[in-house]
Amino acid sequence: MMKLSKSGLSAALLAALTWLPLQAHAGLFDDDEARKALLDLRAKVEAMRGELNARIDTKSDKSSTLDLVNQNEVTLQEVAKLRGQIEVLSNELANAQKRQKDFYVDLDARLRKLEPREVTIDGKTAQVDPNEQKTYEAAYKIFLAGDYKAGGTAFTEFLQRYPGSSYAANAQYYLGSSYFAQRDCKGAISAQLLVLKNYPDSPRAPEAMLNIASCQSELKDKAAKKTLQDLIKAYPDSAAAVTAKERLSGK
Repeated sequence: MMKLSKSGLSAALLAALTWLPLQAHAGLFDDDEARKALLDLRAKVEAMRGELNARIDTKSDKSSTLDLVNQNEVTLQEVAKLRGQIEVLSNELANAQKRQKDFYVDLDARLRKLEPREVTIDGKTAQVDPNEQKTYEAAYKIFLAGDYKAGGTAFTEFLQRYPGSSYAANAQYYLGSSYFAQRDCKGAISAQLLVLKNYPDSPRAPEAMLNIASCQSELKDKAAKKTLQDLIKAYPDSAAAVTAKERLSGK
């Protein structure tokens, strides 16, 4: 069915209402009466047209409002969907940031473990690698436990791995002591001579000389007396020198 516009419908109604009454009563009215009747009819048509326009406008407003409501509902659904997606992305971003933070914290902790640390060795400060310190302390712990063979092996491996270590003098000395504890005097003397050669300023040097003298005495080597004398001369203020004097005075 063909739909009329608001203006077309009003014009058609006006034409119909104007033409029909005039044709039906053309012969019954004179000019004044006809003019009055025409004015009344026009007034009625205008009133009807106003009412019709109001109805059409009301219908149009309702239709527009309904369209807006529908559009708003669709928009709200899309917004809700976007909010859900944003929430998911926000959670993923937060989790990613937490993982990244945890990674850097763990990495920093690992790097700190690898960084040289300052330690005190025989009264002197030194920078040592954490693994270097751990390896030395493990070997020393074995030595203190009385497992001199395993301790000697551990000190040998340490010196091979960290030849320039600040613990090297001590490691070399305890290696000689491990040999001595196993009654291997030749091995002990060789090890302690390296202490005197490579680390003459180490606090372990006078102790190494005393250890050499002890091994020489065990081997009935007359050089033991001279070693004690050299010890007193080279390190007169050491505790080992005091012990050397006592041994010499007792002979």
